[in-house]
Amino acid sequence: MSLIPHEVLISYWSADEIATNLIIFMNLLGALGLGLIVGYERSYHGRAAGMRTYGLVCMASAAITVVAGFPHFWYGGQAGILVGPDPTRVIQGIVTGVGFLGAGVIMREGFNISGLTTAASIWASCAIGIMVGVGFYGAAILLTLLSAASMLWISRLEEWLPSRPAIAIVMQFKHDFSPNLKVLQRVAHERGYDIAEGSLTINFKDGKPEWHFVAVAQGRNKGASMPELAHELTNFGGVENYLLSHARN
Repeated sequence: MSLIPHEVLISYWSADEIATNLIIFMNLLGALGLGLIVGYERSYHGRAAGMRTYGLVCMASAAITVVAGFPHFWYGGQAGILVGPDPTRVIQGIVTGVGFLGAGVIMREGFNISGLTTAASIWASCAIGIMVGVGFYGAAILLTLLSAASMLWISRLEEWLPSRPAIAIVMQFKHDFSPNLKVLQRVAHERGYDIAEGSLTINFKDGKPEWHFVAVAQGRNKGASMPELAHELTNFGGVENYLLSHARN
């Protein structure tokens, strides 16, 4: 005698269950394809999160969303669920979980913050999967194209528009040297830079003053290049050590 009644086993392979599974399969495949499209740009540029990450996030988001829409077919229809879960709470849980994943790719080192675009695009991939799960296929395709276009071409638009590049600077001075902010501002201005207001941090390390600040160029092509600044700092008598890096996020 079977431990599981024959009727229960058959219920998992009924015509309605198979039709529901086919709908879910198509949603998963569609979400995977859309996620791969968004992730290609990140993969092409060598980012930590590539096509696999985006495809999995999008597909998993679609899976959870679409499954929540068929509660009466859960467990072969044997659960007797009359009222399904609140879709908004399901979506809220997905977005919260993916938010933690996105936070994991954001890194900060000094004044530099990297991974923000990757985190935002992972969140967009999650939204695409949710839209596929609830059946907004056209809107999901449009969001995919807009997300991919934003990451591919908006950076070119940023290069065309007026901008002011910034450099994060760390300067460690010698024991007997007393740095002066006004002199530093004047020297920076002569080289096409302005010290960003509120960016100055002063540290006293190993008996030596150490200044951290961001220098913002007065225009796209007005500031001295980083190698030029490094050469001048190397020959500057009061500076013992320095660090230059692009202040970007």
